[in-house]
Amino acid sequence: MRLLEWQGREVLARVGIPVPPGGLARSPAEAHRIAAELGKPVVLKAQVPVGGRGKAGGVRLAQSPAEAERLAQEMLGSTLKGFRVESLLVLEAVTPRAEHYLGLTLDRSRRMPLFLYSPQGGVEIEEVARQSPHLVSREAVPPLEGPSAFRLRRLFALAPAPLRPALMDLAKKLWQAFLTYEAHLVEINPLAEVDGKLWALDAKVILDDDHSPGPQFEGLSEAGADPLEAEAKAAGMSYVRLDGEIGILGNGAGLVMATLDLVVQAGGRPANFLDIGGGARAERVKKGVEIILKDGRAKVLFVNVFGGITRCDEVARGLVEALQGKDLPVVIRLVGTNEEEGRRILEGAGFVPVRTMEEGAARAVALSKGV
Repeated sequence: MRLLEWQGREVLARVGIPVPPGGLARSPAEAHRIAAELGKPVVLKAQVPVGGRGKAGGVRLAQSPAEAERLAQEMLGSTLKGFRVESLLVLEAVTPRAEHYLGLTLDRSRRMPLFLYSPQGGVEIEEVARQSPHLVSREAVPPLEGPSAFRLRRLFALAPAPLRPALMDLAKKLWQAFLTYEAHLVEINPLAEVDGKLWALDAKVILDDDHSPGPQFEGLSEAGADPLEAEAKAAGMSYVRLDGEIGILGNGAGLVMATLDLVVQAGGRPANFLDIGGGARAERVKKGVEIILKDGRAKVLFVNVFGGITRCDEVARGLVEALQGKDLPVVIRLVGTNEEEGRRILEGAGFVPVRTMEEGAARAVALSKGV
């Protein structure tokens, strides 16, 4: 269950993590009122469950209550990355001396929580890790042990020495929030130095969908679902929108994840994760392709299906129906139950399947780059 920023901010505040003063506005008049109460310049932040809001115009600065009201009028009801903006977080604007990153997530390979810290915040941690891996520290924490002092000292070895005690205290509070709310992820980015103190200027919180009952969850709700994710879920599929240009369709979460990895290793960027599930018939396969096409960003479609309870001939029929008349390069790897029949159907429609995942990933990446 992914929370919108304003609810994630509440979770942090409940455990004592400092956040800028402000409030939630659902109308221009409320934005004016909050800005007037603060009596300082404010930042208006669109409450939608996506990142990169600033670059997309979802974060605006207002110098006065009147300007806050005018900007709120423009932002409320608009669409940002496919989501309608229904509310705005109106916060006191601050000028950080420096920005850091601090997050706590589940490391499934180690089966324990993992702290991540970087003295370079304000951007995606994946980008920092890719370009400057030496600026990201990681520290796994055994659940029954908790964030021991020696682990936190290792975590914050990259931080300025005067900030380390405050960072260690804040990490303990983040751990408290992580456990109390049964979270998969609690992230502060940026964690800003403001007037000698640390402030959480943004909050990303994802809770376990199957969390235990408890009063701490009252009032917390799932952020608005991506329309395409909701459409896929209604059709019995799992879909996640990504930032690349290679559409991915497969069966089974593990196979689809492996396909994403192969595409990245081959130098490409996946546009989505789409798992059609086990036993998918032609209608579901067709629907899956339609969802990827509706997203509109895929330059190439890479289909990777291993037929167990899923029949390859059914997959082939769905693909042929969905792709008829579509001008989109397609790479298909189809192996398993009724494989030969599936290949005959595809070849009859002009598609030549590849034999291996690696070959498929390489060809999809080459096509996406116009090679």
